[in-house]
Amino acid sequence: MESCIKHSLLVFFYLICLSFFVAAVEAVTKPRPFNNKVSAVLVFGDSTVDSGNNNYVNTLFRGNFPPYGRDFRGHNPTGRFSNGRLTPDFIASYAGVKDFVPPYLDPTLTTKELLTGVSFASAGSGFDPLTPELSSVISMPDQLEYFREYKKKLVLAIGKKRTEEHIKRAVFLVGAGTNDFVVNYFTLPVRRKTFSVTDFEKFILQLVTDFIQGLWEEGARRIAVSGLPPMGCLPVVITLYANDAILNRGCVGQYSHVAMEYNKKLQNELNLMHHNLANQGAKIVYFDIFNPLVYLIQGPGKFEFDDVSHGCCGTGLLEAGFLCNPKSYVCSDASKYVFFDSIHPTEKTYFRVFEAGRGVIDLLIKD
Repeated sequence: MESCIKHSLLVFFYLICLSFFVAAVEAVTKPRPFNNKVSAVLVFGDSTVDSGNNNYVNTLFRGNFPPYGRDFRGHNPTGRFSNGRLTPDFIASYAGVKDFVPPYLDPTLTTKELLTGVSFASAGSGFDPLTPELSSVISMPDQLEYFREYKKKLVLAIGKKRTEEHIKRAVFLVGAGTNDFVVNYFTLPVRRKTFSVTDFEKFILQLVTDFIQGLWEEGARRIAVSGLPPMGCLPVVITLYANDAILNRGCVGQYSHVAMEYNKKLQNELNLMHHNLANQGAKIVYFDIFNPLVYLIQGPGKFEFDDVSHGCCGTGLLEAGFLCNPKSYVCSDASKYVFFDSIHPTEKTYFRVFEAGRGVIDLLIKD
């Protein structure tokens, strides 16, 4: 009887080990979509794509404490301003490059982590030079400078020729602009004294094209640039600018309208750049975050959620960053909310945005 039990336990143990081995082999050999040869995912922008660079910057704009990261692997706050993963994480995983895009400033990064991609993004940043100054974070030009530094590290690791090819096969994701309007233009009087809304849009768009040109000159060939979200639907914007922010928390139309107009102009600029550089191997595409979010907040997608106008953290009205902290009330299930704090989406929302934009990503990663 005892020998039978031992034999059964050995068989059970063998099957468990075998299942782990098979899973590991499948993970390694799982084919990439379109058998793509994407070498890395490299990210630039603001808090929607910052995986933790601000942890290493002297700023109050950090997310490296609970409840941020509550549903991330290991339940660890990484510096991502959400309960879990961000859209670049899902894109990198989908392309078969890596499951999580780490922050470039993390001093513990291995050469392998550097090779497969990092985020240079910084929460609170924007294209207008004034925007990152407001929160003492990494400007877009400084992010580009970090990328140049990154390239030098790659040259030391794999040589100049291989680095150039590596960069050509990398996917570049750029996501910024919301802070330029919400934190800067609409909140402070400085830019409004100089620019009308239309003129400010032109000002930002010129800075966007300059930044993309900078990436191009450094070897980038596959570039996706996201537009603005429906800014009038951000909980913090509703709280600050709605006529009745307590009883009627519908989107504030005028702010979303600005985003929509800006996005149309951005698409035109990106299409023009793509057309002018396509014969040199460029793939420059617009990544839409506006319409997927409108679908989730105002369209049929809203029925997936219990709340589309409050953040999961605190009252959901104003809390973000240090105001959303370990002492804050937090909803029991973030997947029932579009937003985790008053500005930033939940992991579920970021995944829905990725799903909606997968066609664009496919165009980018195909050879």
